[in-house]
Amino acid sequence: MGRILSDFEDRHWAEREGHTYRLTGIGEFVADQLNGFLDAMAVERRLRDVSPWLPYELDGFTVDLLTDAVISYPGPGYPYTPLERHVELMEEAETIRGFGMVLLKASVVEAFFDSVFDGLEVEMIYPPDVFEAMLAWDPETVAEAVNLDNHTVYLHEDLPNSEWCGICLADEHLSICCYEPESGTLRSLVDTDDQRACTWGASIIDQYRAEAHPLDEAGDLLTADLPR
Repeated sequence: MGRILSDFEDRHWAEREGHTYRLTGIGEFVADQLNGFLDAMAVERRLRDVSPWLPYELDGFTVDLLTDAVISYPGPGYPYTPLERHVELMEEAETIRGFGMVLLKASVVEAFFDSVFDGLEVEMIYPPDVFEAMLAWDPETVAEAVNLDNHTVYLHEDLPNSEWCGICLADEHLSICCYEPESGTLRSLVDTDDQRACTWGASIIDQYRAEAHPLDEAGDLLTADLPR
């Protein structure tokens, strides 16, 4: 410790006052920068395994939006942790908005429609093939749900990351679903209530909703396939 303190003195990072040492002005600067670096590396370690699925190409996305995020992984003996976290957030919400492959798992889809029928306000944007897959799951349930006033469906043929990422805003809580494209496996759910992240998520959802078509105006086979 003595050698370290002497080195700090030589660098003018610290100075001795009797039996104590205190940081100099430049020493405080170094300490602040080092603390920031250590914080950044801690975030990097937490996000490293989900980094390939984060939406870097979306306007305004930066990793610092996720510094306080909860990261849910499938365990080796229990793969359902991300799904259960997604359902938990959904059941606590009064409104949900989002796009992509957010709900394309049977257990989540079932819980989602239960919440819709209970009055959950929903506005979702799907790639056509994702909506087709959901329609194939239960045509009557989907048809009944899309006719509810609290459930609005949009279709978008060019959503970003639609094969491996979905974004959902449950009230003021942002979730990013990370999928493995080749297998369709849910690798993780990353969620945060950071206000900056929620504001960013809302702006991205608004951007793609403006480009999307309401389901009843899509003019394609999807509406024709809905049970009447």
